[in-house]
Amino acid sequence: MPHLTSTVIAGRIEDLYGAPLADLATHAQDLPPGMLSALLGLYHGLALAEQSIASNRDRLAQLADGEGQIGTHEVSHILDCARRLAEAVAVRDVQATTGLAVLQSLGRVAAPEPSPAPAPAVPAPPVAAASAAPSR
Repeated sequence: MPHLTSTVIAGRIEDLYGAPLADLATHAQDLPPGMLSALLGLYHGLALAEQSIASNRDRLAQLADGEGQIGTHEVSHILDCARRLAEAVAVRDVQATTGLAVLQSLGRVAAPEPSPAPAPAVPAPPVAAASAAPSR
């Protein structure tokens, strides 16, 4: 499965709710927790994981690109950075998979059709008066 990015998830959320992400985030603050706040939380977790991946990848490349030999001090930093990178990738993968599953299960609901005007009430047929004379 290709990795989803926070940009793709953000676009899907915007398409679903028909508004920019910033407006949705502002709107969600005024609402009780629900699907919108859950999707926004998922998006923010994914974006944070992507930022962590980028910074740890760059730091790891910087540490490994040292000229000369890598000493004990550098090795511990490289291992720590690689661990953090692996954790960020795992978080990104889980968030992306979850986001895709949730967004695929949701669809934008069309605006309800206006209900037709109620038909005028048809008067009930008159009830025949019962005869006062007893029947045989």
